Amino acid sequence: MELHPTPIPGCWRIVPRLIRDERGSFVKTFHRDLSAKHGLVTEFAEEFYSWSRRGVLRGLHFQLPPAQHTKVVTCLVGEVLDAVVDLRVGSPAYGRHALFPLRAEEATLLYIPEGVAHGFLAKSDNALMYYQVTSVHSPEHDAGIRWDTAGISWPSVEPIMSARDAAFPALKDFDSPFRYCEVA
Repeated sequence: MELHPTPIPGCWRIVPRLIRDERGSFVKTFHRDLSAKHGLVTEFAEEFYSWSRRGVLRGLHFQLPPAQHTKVVTCLVGEVLDAVVDLRVGSPAYGRHALFPLRAEEATLLYIPEGVAHGFLAKSDNALMYYQVTSVHSPEHDAGIRWDTAGISWPSVEPIMSARDAAFPALKDFDSPFRYCEVA
């Protein structure tokens, strides 16, 4: 596995080694010691997945304190355009976003720290996203910012989305409770 930093501090692209042969493929998606060496959280409280059809946009989601969480995501089927937005006051990337294509055949994972919003647009007919999070889902702390207010150039201007996601506040109207702490 290789870990690559991204423009968002604390957010990492995790590129596993794919072993392919006549049977198919094998991918290691987690290595505790390698993750710990890079200061990544290695204990998860929940895992879940979502199916989406082409054109579905989910996000931009996060959980507010005290239920905030770190998230690891990967695309197991299909392809998505994954997006993160740094909401941590004091971060050198505060208010900025980064985009990552996630494709099942590449098996790349994305490590998203607390205080960074996450969303994605399904680019294939079907997309299966798998998530690991460090806190249990808390409906009263579940929040988001509106998809079209963070400067992201989404390839679709009319995505399919939930009424809830479409009604999130704009980034400029979000009073962030998240603070950036540089990790040594």
